[in-house]
Amino acid sequence: MKTLIINGHPNKNSYCSQLAAAYYSGAQKRNSEAHLLHLYELHFDVSLKEGYSGNLLEPDLLRAQELITWSDHIVFVYPTWWWTMPALLKGFIDRVFVPGFAFKYESDKPLPEKLLKHKTATLLVTMDSPKWYYRWWMKNAGHWVMKQGVLAFCGINKTKVVTIDQMRKLTPQQRNRWIEKVEAIAMQR
Repeated sequence: MKTLIINGHPNKNSYCSQLAAAYYSGAQKRNSEAHLLHLYELHFDVSLKEGYSGNLLEPDLLRAQELITWSDHIVFVYPTWWWTMPALLKGFIDRVFVPGFAFKYESDKPLPEKLLKHKTATLLVTMDSPKWYYRWWMKNAGHWVMKQGVLAFCGINKTKVVTIDQMRKLTPQQRNRWIEKVEAIAMQR
């Protein structure tokens, strides 16, 4: 299996960076081909200024599309901010998951053709809120956007969500256990 891990946290020294590295390590231990993409290292404009008309992609985004095409499984690692993903990840999705790459409209059909079929995904998401609060009060808003509004819309229908909640309260030992657990999840994939 070819796995692409996308770290959507804008801070190089974040816990998400550690989690992404742990997933990458687990994939390698499983003898899976894996590539780790840190969005903070890429050079691109996060704004889709002209909509989908005239959307010329920077070299880093063209490479990201190549890696998405290459992969069988895509892992998104990111924090929950304001109920959903950081602006860097949203901008990446806006710029990379474009018509002609991720989906294609046809004039005689009301819904687009899904161009990223036969791939699976994992969302590895951190948050300060308790899981129960995010689920019942916030209706899993960010998870829903990624699973349905982005991935399923493009044909990726099998998506697993791993939520690490109450980040502010986690001890260093608990954080280390999560890193070990994430590596184990990657090894089992």
